[in-house]
Amino acid sequence: MLNNLLFKQFTKDEARMLNPLQLALIGDVVYELFIRNYILSDNVGLSAHKIHIKAIQYVKAKAQSNIIRLLEDDLNEEEHYIYKRGRNAKSATVPKNADVRDYRNATGFEALIGYLYLSNNEERLNYILIKAIKINV
Repeated sequence: MLNNLLFKQFTKDEARMLNPLQLALIGDVVYELFIRNYILSDNVGLSAHKIHIKAIQYVKAKAQSNIIRLLEDDLNEEEHYIYKRGRNAKSATVPKNADVRDYRNATGFEALIGYLYLSNNEERLNYILIKAIKINV
């Protein structure tokens, strides 16, 4: 995905031990980068603002909550554990434009993405990201 020489590689155990909100922070960035790249690849002529507007439809809490709800049966035991840790993590705030349940589910989704990215599980990360696109189209 990205040049591995620039970023710390985590073992599965090391990634698993990170705080779920740390995983979600990384997952948020990875997911947003993937979505913006996906939109740009099909819409090269769009302005940055229009790409941003399209990306919001994929990255808002309600969309992520819907994605993880539909993906939950596809998750293995480890992935489900990471998702639940992220979902149940107590964050200091909830955005005013998001339902609390959607926000927590989205945090769990982002934690899972962060975990898969940090533990260098590219095959599984790509599977989930591509499935997320198909769900949200």
